[in-house]
Amino acid sequence: MVACFSFLFPLAPFFVTLLFLILFLEQISYLRKKRNVPGPNIVLPFLGNAISLVAKPTRFWEVQADLATSLGFSVNYIIGRFIVFIRSTELSHYIFANVRPDAFLLVGHPFGKKLFGEHNMIYMFGQDHKDLRRQIAPNFTPRALSTYTALQQIIILQHLKSWERLSSESPGKPISLRLLARDMNLETSQTVFVGRYLSREARDKFRDDYNLFNTGLMKLPFDLPGFAFRNARLAVERLIETLSDCATQSKKRMSEGDEPSCLIDFWMQETVREIAESKTVPPHSSDVETGSYLFDFLFAAQDASTSSLLWTVTLLDSHPDVLRRVREEVSRIWSPESDTLISAEQLREMKYTQAVAREVIRYRPPATLVPHIAMKDFPLTESYTIPKGTIVFPSVYESSFQGFTEADRFEPERFSEDRQEEVIFKRNYLAFGAGPHQCVGQRYALNHLVLFIAMFVTVLDFKRHRTEGCDEIMYCPTICPKDGCRVSLSRRCSRYPNLSLN
Repeated sequence: MVACFSFLFPLAPFFVTLLFLILFLEQISYLRKKRNVPGPNIVLPFLGNAISLVAKPTRFWEVQADLATSLGFSVNYIIGRFIVFIRSTELSHYIFANVRPDAFLLVGHPFGKKLFGEHNMIYMFGQDHKDLRRQIAPNFTPRALSTYTALQQIIILQHLKSWERLSSESPGKPISLRLLARDMNLETSQTVFVGRYLSREARDKFRDDYNLFNTGLMKLPFDLPGFAFRNARLAVERLIETLSDCATQSKKRMSEGDEPSCLIDFWMQETVREIAESKTVPPHSSDVETGSYLFDFLFAAQDASTSSLLWTVTLLDSHPDVLRRVREEVSRIWSPESDTLISAEQLREMKYTQAVAREVIRYRPPATLVPHIAMKDFPLTESYTIPKGTIVFPSVYESSFQGFTEADRFEPERFSEDRQEEVIFKRNYLAFGAGPHQCVGQRYALNHLVLFIAMFVTVLDFKRHRTEGCDEIMYCPTICPKDGCRVSLSRRCSRYPNLSLN
């Protein structure tokens, strides 16, 4: 064997020199892109600072934010990609406002297009994007939202009962809400989005695939057999196939005149109407495309909502005065013993509870970063141009702590009718994005959080089991309390409401 490769020995100095030359040129390329912007001056070949990002993501982004203090942005290098971190609110708006073919592509994840597939709403531009948003507008009308709130409440109640039962089985031993809340939100999304079209067996497979997807989001993007990223990509393909089949079934029912009972029904009802009136199929309305866009909704709603629910419990526990006021307000408006759902009118009356929900989202925005890719060289400031191919990370989290009065305090009163900081500091409230890709489902998301708060604090008593560092931020992939929000639960109401899905 040695003899076979002996002819290569004289070439060893050449290969070593070539390797060092490649590494040197990579470093020079990074420094040319970096220029005088704050960021590391030396990076590891190819990997860059990927190891620190994966090992300690919270600390990694804290360092980037600290580096960005002077200019409003900073730079780094991750797995062969140059990145720009945006701390300044105004620069973030500048990025959001320039999502177009000759500026930025919203990707949702640094390697999102490979992971999510081609048909995804976040990759759309211009008129195609406007047409699609118009098509999905019926999904979020007051009538549709009212249908969803009924489903949301029943599922929330079912899970609250199971959480309390689980806690009572191990007295004195706290339970972690992170996975429990995630399962509740996944069932909510399945039921609200595709309802009757997903069998129990399909729901179980759906949950397993979504867990594979979630795991792959936080791993290195090695698309090879056995790696988490590959498993996630294949899981997404199966999820989209399942959702596409739901679209097929819904379209058939709506064409037969059935009443909508979930989001896909409202969507397909409008699609069927357009086809009947114009005799042509609307663009981007094939079942596969619809399935892909449904997965887009699922991704946007699922983990973000779980993050907000966990921070809600955490912050209510650490702010007993806020908890007291929420309970007083909800008890004046709705009682679990009434055996009735919270109506749309009652939901609107819960002004303080809504303020709490908005403050939770401001104080701990679930999706802290919104990745974009620079499609061309783009002048960010008068002195710096973002190079083509750069991954740009506007920080929603950092904007949430700019402008607002005493922004480091958790203070729901800032969203009261007297203070109206959501109006005064509107540009800093970026949890739902800005520009043409602003979240279309933000009313749905807020309703879900308000309903959860109202039912959780009324139906259950809870005690947070605090340990050192339990409230530190953990990325998973949205931000959650480091301990997963460990609590003990007991029933507060005299009896649970008698509500169920038909």
